[in-house]
Amino acid sequence: MKRSLSQFMLRTGIYSGSNSRAMVPSLFAGLGAKRVLLLSDRGLEKAGIVEKVASIFDLTGHGSGPELVGIYLDITQDAESRSINDAVRYAREIGADALLAVGGGSVLDTVKGVKYALHKGLTDIKEAIPGGLLYESFPKATYMGVPHIAIPTTAGTGSEVSPICVIFNEEIQMKTNIINPFISADMAILDPDLTVGLPPMITAFTGFDALTHAIEALVSPAATALTDAYALHAIRLIEKNLPVAVENGANLDARMDLLQASLMGITAFSFALNAIPVHNMAHAYGALFRIPHGIANAVFLPVVMELVPSLYLPKVADLAQALNVEVKDNTPQIALAKVIEKVRYLQQKVGLPEDFKEYNLTEEDLQLTIPAVMKDPASLNFPLPLELITAIGQKVVPVTVK
Repeated sequence: MKRSLSQFMLRTGIYSGSNSRAMVPSLFAGLGAKRVLLLSDRGLEKAGIVEKVASIFDLTGHGSGPELVGIYLDITQDAESRSINDAVRYAREIGADALLAVGGGSVLDTVKGVKYALHKGLTDIKEAIPGGLLYESFPKATYMGVPHIAIPTTAGTGSEVSPICVIFNEEIQMKTNIINPFISADMAILDPDLTVGLPPMITAFTGFDALTHAIEALVSPAATALTDAYALHAIRLIEKNLPVAVENGANLDARMDLLQASLMGITAFSFALNAIPVHNMAHAYGALFRIPHGIANAVFLPVVMELVPSLYLPKVADLAQALNVEVKDNTPQIALAKVIEKVRYLQQKVGLPEDFKEYNLTEEDLQLTIPAVMKDPASLNFPLPLELITAIGQKVVPVTVK
């Protein structure tokens, strides 16, 4: 596998540190932007985050720098295609020539969809992904000349730097994907000050999203030394810092480490992309039952590791070391059992559920998940058989399945 063709690309400039958001206007100026549209959501507006970022542009008036010409806040969970289409219309109406994303994964992916639609001249983003997956690489993929800066307010998806855009198609109830090396932001601002108010539960499940990215990258058949380096250190940082940030959200050191771990986790995931059964299950359940992606990943991660051991055994020693689990002289099977136990311990320590009890899913719901898992784009490289999908479902949905 080491001699097989692989790719690894770091396209996004990364600026980290407290109050690093202050650099946004000058960075946009360097990108040639003149009219900036800020995109976020209503929750972040209520939390005062939108104003903290928007107010920076008050210092660049009178022609001295890029102008903030609009704020779009009607972005909903899962980067719905209707939100993207509405934002595209608004961007054109106000003559925006640059995009500033401020938010979690749904906002960051929405803005990537907006950029792609503006670049391609689309009015409906669904036109770009009729089959659920659009994969564009060189030379078909070309630079998208829309200046784009992303400020993540959660440490989970790492969407600010990934070449993957996940968009929810409401009509077919499926999470669809655009993969393009130029869809990520030109610049990413990792400002821990903007994450200190994140509630413990959201801190926890976004952290587990990042952990899932890193673990699935590490065990991927397409992993390389480059992706392993990012994946392993992301796991180390999350194991150390996630419980700290959940307990004390004002700990800026932990918040900063988690932001960088999130970025590293998705980078490894994106360029080792192959077998992702945890994400496969999480996408399907999230699309059907609107379960937040981080919660779905957190619930599925230890279950899939337990039921698909062959995927994890080759890298179990590295995984154990990164998770601070002592497995010296253990067989790989025992080592994996210890690793799964540690994942469940972390899950419990940060207050995450071990199943989907609160969603009141039924036997009929479980039957709906089987075709949803099978048709999800994540199943292309590592399809899960019906029996395994059912077995995983029985572990996470507390109902008696006939």
